[in-house]
Amino acid sequence: MNYDLTTILAYGITFGILIMTIIYTLIRFIASKEIIYISYCFMQVFSLGYILFYSQLFYTNLIVQDIFLVFASFSAIVFALSFYEGKFFPPLTNVKELIVNTILLNIVILTSFYHYVLFEYLPYTIIYAILFLSVIFNIKDGFKPTIVYVIGWSVLCFLLFIFEFKQIYVDQQYLDIVLLAFAIEAILFTISVSYKYGSLKQQTKSYEDMLLQQSKMAQSGEMIANITHQFRQPLNNISYILINIKKRFEKKKLEESYFTNKVTQIDEQLQFLSTTIDHFKEFYTPSKQKENFLIKEAIDSSITVLSAELKKRNIILNTKYNVNEDINIKGIKNELSQVILAILTNASDALKDIESPFINIQIDASDAEIIISISNNGKHIDKRDINKIFEPYFSTKKDGTGIGLYLSKLIINRSFDGELKVENIKDGVQFSLMFDKTV
Repeated sequence: MNYDLTTILAYGITFGILIMTIIYTLIRFIASKEIIYISYCFMQVFSLGYILFYSQLFYTNLIVQDIFLVFASFSAIVFALSFYEGKFFPPLTNVKELIVNTILLNIVILTSFYHYVLFEYLPYTIIYAILFLSVIFNIKDGFKPTIVYVIGWSVLCFLLFIFEFKQIYVDQQYLDIVLLAFAIEAILFTISVSYKYGSLKQQTKSYEDMLLQQSKMAQSGEMIANITHQFRQPLNNISYILINIKKRFEKKKLEESYFTNKVTQIDEQLQFLSTTIDHFKEFYTPSKQKENFLIKEAIDSSITVLSAELKKRNIILNTKYNVNEDINIKGIKNELSQVILAILTNASDALKDIESPFINIQIDASDAEIIISISNNGKHIDKRDINKIFEPYFSTKKDGTGIGLYLSKLIINRSFDGELKVENIKDGVQFSLMFDKTV
């Protein structure tokens, strides 16, 4: 069959649209492993085969064309079902709901039939019908990506019906309307998937935030025990100071210089208790505002919370600043404290059976970045495990949740645009936190 240049160009644009959606969905599937992308990709591959034979530009074979149509339709069903949101069959509690849903179902059937009459391409009609069911049966659940898709097709079909577009299209002997369907489908799919991706991204972020806060709460029992231990010594010191003051007072030997000295000592102990409470409170206060803060404050906060546990296990903790201690970083301070605390806690557990255990924290900086290195002299991490150490729910401990280090990497990436790495070193294991330097 001979076609003019305009027709060939129109088919070329359609081929291009299909090829682009195939490449796009294939890449998205490789990245996400979601079935909606691979099923849509297959549908468009078979649609491309169908339109190639349908166009008769190169070769025509009705049997092969029908085979492509069948496989495209099957892929369309898989895609629509995987993209479907909500319940397939709404619960019916009374006759009124039965009548309403029956009417709605008939509307879906009629509009889907008209969709097919307009564009005469079954795969797209299948997707439209199934997603229309998703919308009408689950409309109470709110705005969803399926609504974007369905409203797009519905508005278009309604306008074409009102203006008798197809009859005019045929009378004017324009290009086949099926070409228009391919272009519209690609646009609606892209918009819907984009919205769905944004929605999923927001849900994932909310879930990660919840995990973050739950992780803090899960550690609260152990932390309260540490804080209690931290308080015991200062309170004992204050008690002894007050006893000595009382004895001096009773013997009328309470000199002003002695009294002033003891009040200063009490004030120092109270200041220590106050600082400990502030660190504990700061650790649990959710904050989502990035700001410049001192790295030293975040490190000291973590050490304060865990120092009692380290002391009980005879673990020596050394902190070394190879830069000015007043060095700043931009991010969320209490989240950095949580990361450091998680790494220190893991190190403490790893040093349980180690002779002369120690943990070293070292802060370095170059012109471009700041590096916090946290190393310990525990056993090396198995080579098979070291690449999985930051995966969710993976743990080398029998009673571990596998959440701590996963969240730590997530925090460093999301809140600081930094990196968190782990490696076996000569004397043990080292975690490195790397951040861009604050200007």
